Amino acid sequence: MNRRKILIVSATFYPENSPRAFRTTELAKEFARQGHDVVVYFPFKGIDYSDFSQQTKIKLKDLGNLRFKRIKLTEGGLGSFIRRAVRRLLNLLFEYPDIELMYKVAAKLKAENNYDLLVSIAVPFPIHWGVAKARRGKHRIADIWVADCGDPYMGDTTDSFGKLFYFKYIEKWFSRKADFITVPFEGARSAYYKEFRDKIRIIPQGFQLGNINLPSFRKEADYPVFAYAGGFIPGRRDPSSMLKYLSTINKKFKFIIYTSQPGFLMPFKDLLNERLSIRDYVPREELLKILAGMDFLVNFDNNTQTQLPSKLIDYALTGRPVLNITSGTDLSVLEEFLDGNYSSMMKLADPANYDITVVAEKFLDLINNK
Repeated sequence: MNRRKILIVSATFYPENSPRAFRTTELAKEFARQGHDVVVYFPFKGIDYSDFSQQTKIKLKDLGNLRFKRIKLTEGGLGSFIRRAVRRLLNLLFEYPDIELMYKVAAKLKAENNYDLLVSIAVPFPIHWGVAKARRGKHRIADIWVADCGDPYMGDTTDSFGKLFYFKYIEKWFSRKADFITVPFEGARSAYYKEFRDKIRIIPQGFQLGNINLPSFRKEADYPVFAYAGGFIPGRRDPSSMLKYLSTINKKFKFIIYTSQPGFLMPFKDLLNERLSIRDYVPREELLKILAGMDFLVNFDNNTQTQLPSKLIDYALTGRPVLNITSGTDLSVLEEFLDGNYSSMMKLADPANYDITVVAEKFLDLINNK
């Protein structure tokens, strides 16, 4: 094995519970496990990582405290409306508050050089912009720079507001500088500018599958128990129509939703009462065990061909049937699932595709395939 020097830059890391934190942490751990020299830059947010670093042999470097703060939202009233409007406007105009990461990354990377591989991980995209700002003629930082994109930026169709036109010049600027752009599945390719699609490589999310020991399914209740875990996007990843339909079904069931957006569901709590259970997020390892015990799982589709919910990886690992709800789904299929008929279940990729050993090797292969 050729021992490589690898630099990873991200906005999130363990123990944060998010797809990009998982991406960063799992990649870093696997590269280090294989014997490579790994350095990871990210904001520590006051956490002491000395034990983690010692155990994993990963060198962790702090991007520093972020001064720009996300505007906190309040409940109800004119003040809440104004805060939401200002927060949205600042984000649309300046990518606030994440824009600060561009300058943090650029400043830190001035002192870094002579790496074999640099992987920057988005979202947020100012991580990529910071690398592009720091990477110049004689200061390449690494032989190969891979800009890893969990979701597209200018090509994002899930947000109610599109990116303002001038951000396309920034996307093209960093895309020209990057050696490769990695996306999680083939459908995402079309969300990027045509002139850079030859740089795109498909590398999905990865996990150490050997550490995942899930219990065999065992039905615990005499009525259907099913679950969803994740966020919502009004009009896109939207549970409203399904919850309304469920309220018309006169039978016992329990729908458990793990989310950080409970307010979105409260109007339906009165309709479904104890049949709807709203819960906060739990650590991924715990959640996988819970989901493995469900009769079936629910996915609210993004209703776009270019973005795929990362939760489908976890769903695939559980081995449980998945009901995919799109904007055109005939909701009578719900009653089939409640009766234990899963003939219309969603087809998911083989979990072996997400083996972190395979995923890490795909990144390492890029060093030799420029």
